[in-house]
Amino acid sequence: MTDAKTRRVKGKLQQSKSKLDTLLNITNAINDNSSDEFLFSILKSILTENLNIAKLALFTFDTKNWSVSMTEGIGKDECEKIDISKLVESFPDIGTINQEKSSPSLRNFEIAIPVFHHDQPLAFMLLADIEGEKMEISPIIKHLRFIQTLINIIVVALENKRLNKQEIKQAATNKELELARNMQTLLFPKSLPNTETLKVTALYLPHSEVGGDYYDVIPLSNGRTAFCIADVSGKGISAALLMANFQASLRALVRIAKDLEELIDMCNQKIIESANFQKFITLFIGIFDPEKKELLYINCGHQPPLLIQEEEIKYLKTGSTILGMFEKLPFLKKESISINTNDQLVCYTDGLTELPNKDGTHMEVEGIAAILKGKKDLSEISNSLNSLISENKNDNGLDDDVTFLAAQFL
Repeated sequence: MTDAKTRRVKGKLQQSKSKLDTLLNITNAINDNSSDEFLFSILKSILTENLNIAKLALFTFDTKNWSVSMTEGIGKDECEKIDISKLVESFPDIGTINQEKSSPSLRNFEIAIPVFHHDQPLAFMLLADIEGEKMEISPIIKHLRFIQTLINIIVVALENKRLNKQEIKQAATNKELELARNMQTLLFPKSLPNTETLKVTALYLPHSEVGGDYYDVIPLSNGRTAFCIADVSGKGISAALLMANFQASLRALVRIAKDLEELIDMCNQKIIESANFQKFITLFIGIFDPEKKELLYINCGHQPPLLIQEEEIKYLKTGSTILGMFEKLPFLKKESISINTNDQLVCYTDGLTELPNKDGTHMEVEGIAAILKGKKDLSEISNSLNSLISENKNDNGLDDDVTFLAAQFL
């Protein structure tokens, strides 16, 4: 082997070793969880000092927008004028930039290097050599694939780190939501009446971990029982927080209000104080008196509960408008209904009436009434409603909070 050939082989081996050392240093920095800035500084040092590249601009994608993450030999402002989205479409792989057809800002560069991960664009590097450097002996041309590998390793590592942080954050959020759901569950009655005069069943299914529906059964003096069902405008945490506040207020106020009208007025004020006219609550509350065989109720903009009396179904609509919307309710009425043995009361939220029929339209109140017509006892009612809900569940659950509360007067 000639001396010249030996020198070339040694040179290539030395170059290969240098590249391997570079990859090792970058890998160690990634394993040490180094910052984005530190990793980019290593990359810039390798490109400018080791590979003698004069100009560079690295663009990275953050799931929504492209941004300039690193430059050398050119101002960041100049790089921000380049339409990277268009370049990504034009360069599925490494390519040279057409100086004649390119924008003035893009003419500062010679080579485009895209970086994809699972067919998704993550980064885009633009490079140029010192003016006058011949392309055939350019450092860029000699090390193109190595440069692309370096960028790929760093950018993919940063993307994985971002996704890992996102997963950790999501896990923490899920834990908080699970705790919130458990706390919300505590707000519902721990047990429902099952006595000689009254039998009650209920179901609550939030759209997400927590929801804005609420039901309650509250024992009162003289053997009376209050039935409540309510729905906050909106979904999620904010709706759940308002509903928790409302539930606490209602449970306290129902025992001190002199009548239902005063109770509703006080509830309306509490909601305004808590939500400042930004959220609203629909509410149905009825008080059953077993001695008088009477149900006294007010409906505040809620879906009308159904009172099933033998073959007749009554829609309980009397009351007022949605709570939390007006400082002073524009109208407020109550209604008293005589209750017979085995009459049934079915309360529900709009998540039930908005379930689809077979023809794709919403069930509406009339559809729920049709399903319940002829049902003789509470178990039949509960089974019918549970079947309706199960039929409309999909992989993502339900489209809204769904709640029902059903009672049978014995």
